Amino acid sequence: MTAMATWLTNTWYVAAWDAEVFSTPLARTICGIPMMVYRKLDGTVVAMRDACPHRLLPLSMGLREGDSIRCKYHGLKLGPDGVAEEMPLTGEAPNRGICVETYAVHERHRMVWVWVGDKAAANPDLIPDLWPCSSEGWTFDGGYYHVECDYLLMIDNLMDLTHETYVHAGSIGQPEILEAPLECRTEGERVYLSRWMPGIDAPPFWRSALGREGLVDRWQICEFLLPSVVMIDVGVAQTGAGATIDSHDQGVRGMVVDCMTPESEGTHHYFWGMARNFRTDDPGFTARFKAQQGGVFAEDKALLEAQQKSIAANPDLKLAGYSIDQGGVRARQMIARAIRARLPDRQEQTA
Repeated sequence: MTAMATWLTNTWYVAAWDAEVFSTPLARTICGIPMMVYRKLDGTVVAMRDACPHRLLPLSMGLREGDSIRCKYHGLKLGPDGVAEEMPLTGEAPNRGICVETYAVHERHRMVWVWVGDKAAANPDLIPDLWPCSSEGWTFDGGYYHVECDYLLMIDNLMDLTHETYVHAGSIGQPEILEAPLECRTEGERVYLSRWMPGIDAPPFWRSALGREGLVDRWQICEFLLPSVVMIDVGVAQTGAGATIDSHDQGVRGMVVDCMTPESEGTHHYFWGMARNFRTDDPGFTARFKAQQGGVFAEDKALLEAQQKSIAANPDLKLAGYSIDQGGVRARQMIARAIRARLPDRQEQTA
């Protein structure tokens, strides 16, 4: 029996942004499985195991022919359903018993989601509810980083915004983050970590977004959703405008959206973005906002990759958990419980 992975199966993960997927196959390893995704002529997306069933050459190196893929090694042609359409010898009848695994795919919230696990159980209703990304009155955009660290470390990072004071000092960090009390709670399959900072100076990033001087009330509400999504309700409102931790549309409000897709035990795909409900009809602002956010997350990427290397270099040491880490700790516990709940199925698959 193989060792149990640290990620959930029978669930949806983000494979790509919608704009990343063209007619040319895109190779991406998801939860240890080499996959490729491409669009058919009608625009729908195909997800397929990235290995020719003949000699295992990556099919992503192959040639598109209509909606089909022809392996670049010996010319085996496979349809979008993964079934052989033409054999290497042109006079040989296709053997429809030759096929490659395909995966359930669904597009939602500008993202291409792939189901990892039993294809028959793939229900689009189980895709995490990233409501601001598709709601009227909001606009949404983001980017992608390949990060050389365990996806759980990124979840730890996003569920503990104390690090902003030091890691992001030039953009969104400020000392008041360390002074504000934290509230952490678990509701069903979600973990919340909230912080309310009234009557403070806005950091550079939010002062620019608000477009005015003066004291503000600032909030951060981190929400973890299975299998590996973190949404962070953030923003500022002028002090006295009436904003509260529960109701805060008086100023500038954004929803940071982070989807971590495991690649291997030590690497993951990081899909980041922000939905906002202000200046929604300004594409130039959207582009500048995205560039700023990308710079902030690049700082996280560099730090977490260094942390991963340090963990590997210190195998006799373990991560410590302080009070500021309770959001990440609870998220990890929730993932572990969900994995254990499905353990009998996993044992049958790996025995």
